[in-house]
Amino acid sequence: MGLIAFNRLFVAAFLFLGAETALAQQQDAQQGPVSSPEQKVPQEHKKTRPIKPLAQVRSADIDKNGVLILVKSALIALDQANRTGNYTVLRDLGSHNFQANTAARLAEIFAPQRQQKLDLAGIIVLEPQLTLLPQIEPNGMLHLAGFFPSTPVQVNFELLYEPVNREWRLYGLSVNLSSGGPKAPETVAADEPEVSRLQPKPPTVDILPSDKKTGK
Repeated sequence: MGLIAFNRLFVAAFLFLGAETALAQQQDAQQGPVSSPEQKVPQEHKKTRPIKPLAQVRSADIDKNGVLILVKSALIALDQANRTGNYTVLRDLGSHNFQANTAARLAEIFAPQRQQKLDLAGIIVLEPQLTLLPQIEPNGMLHLAGFFPSTPVQVNFELLYEPVNREWRLYGLSVNLSSGGPKAPETVAADEPEVSRLQPKPPTVDILPSDKKTGK
C-alpha cells in the first residue's frame, strides 16, 4: 500500500500566480511603450540572483533509541487500530496532512490487514533491522524503512515523518508481510554408539597389579 501524502494548496497557488502574471504581460503589450521619441527612459539593470543549490538528502541526527520509539509507536498504534477497528488515535498521532484522511478512510485503507488478522504485537520484543537509515528528504521529512525479523513471516515497514512544532509527526506509513529469513537446516540424528554388553570392573582400593586383581 502506498504512502499517504497531500499537497494541493501549493499547486493551486502556483497556477493562480501564473495566470495573474500572464494577464499583466498581456496588458503591457496592449498599452505599448510609454516613453516619447525625444526622451529615452533609462532601463534599469536587473540584478541577477544567485541560483540556490537544490536541497539534498542528508542523514538524520537521531539515535537508536529515537528510532525504536518512532517505529514501534507507529506500528503499535496501527496494530491497535486494526484490532479495534477504531483509527481515531492513529489519525490523531499524524501530522495535519495525515489527518486529512478521516478515521473511516483509514479503516478502508487498512481493511486488508484486518481481514488477514495481522498481529503486530510481537514487534514489542524485537529490534528492527533498518534497510534505509533515517534520512532527511529534500522536503524536510524524515524517511526510514526496515523490517522486524519475525517468524514465520517478517514485518516490513516504511515510515515518513513531518516536522510539526519541533516534533516528528506521522505523515505516511506502509506495512506488509513477507516470508521470514532462512530456516535452520533440520538436525540429523546420529547413530547411537554400540554399547558393550560387558560390565565394567568395580573399583577397588587394593593397590595390586592388574593381573592379581583379576586373579589371572
